[in-house]
Amino acid sequence: MSSRDDEAPAQDADGPWQKQLTTLGGFIRMQRRLADMSLREMAGLTSVSNAYLSQIERGLHQPSLRVLRSIAQALSISPEELLRRANFIPGKDGAPDGAGPEVTLLDTEAAISADPRLTPGQREALLNVYRSFRDSG
Repeated sequence: MSSRDDEAPAQDADGPWQKQLTTLGGFIRMQRRLADMSLREMAGLTSVSNAYLSQIERGLHQPSLRVLRSIAQALSISPEELLRRANFIPGKDGAPDGAGPEVTLLDTEAAISADPRLTPGQREALLNVYRSFRDSG
């Protein structure tokens, strides 16, 4: 149930725009997997075909704002956060959110903290193990 505008092919395959589309797609894929959701399940929540979602995840298509909003809603994140995490808009401090290793560290901790399959005790234990490995490196 997508219009022609939703399926515009990515432009400038080797340029910075393509890198942003690839980053966006990778972030969407990671969030979908963290939510333990298949492409088919996400397609049902977004009213976007699973084939098109797969192409977005691989950076092959530039999704419309309508599609991005739908994806963000299915992933329970704000559309702004989705765009910020893919470096389409700057972070709250003005720097791109993908800038620097600190973001990756926070992403790992956020992923552990947000995993609904873990009990609070398991989350805390996993965070402690992760932090001890990180800090000993």
